[in-house]
Amino acid sequence: MTFTETFKSTPAAELVPTVAEQMMVSVEPEPQPQDLALSLVALASYAHQLYTQSHLIHLNIEGALFHPLHEFLKGQYELHIDQFDKLAEFLRIMDTLMPMCQKGLLGAQKSFKACRSYESRDMLITYLTNLQGFSEQAKCLGCLAEKVGAPDVENYAAQLVDESGKAAWFIKSTLRG
Repeated sequence: MTFTETFKSTPAAELVPTVAEQMMVSVEPEPQPQDLALSLVALASYAHQLYTQSHLIHLNIEGALFHPLHEFLKGQYELHIDQFDKLAEFLRIMDTLMPMCQKGLLGAQKSFKACRSYESRDMLITYLTNLQGFSEQAKCLGCLAEKVGAPDVENYAAQLVDESGKAAWFIKSTLRG
């Protein structure tokens, strides 16, 4: 039987999907506050890992650009611990608890890249990669916050994207020099 014969012999009701079937295909579940909470924990974890990484690079950086990089990284690790605290405060405002230890934080964030070398350039490239990942996750958090009606979180996520972008620009410009 050809397609045309099948089409002509099948009742129209069987060819047109029901409204319920159409909705199951085209409707995604609405994000819930618990989705926002999980995203906040993940981004807070990322900020905490950025804090540790930038602080350790700050201590281990060597070379001709030691002084400006040392100062820049000090500002970065201070910024990252503030970011961690602010993200955690949003979570607590939602009456949700943060993980109780480093193990819990690490479990919430698996995509963070570790430094594998003490070479200044390698450390900075790894940190840059992580800053870019943090920015991407902050963008996703902002979109999710908009969908669940959390404009405070949405605005802060935009600020995180801005701060990460500026730091990435500084590192890229330094690495090119």
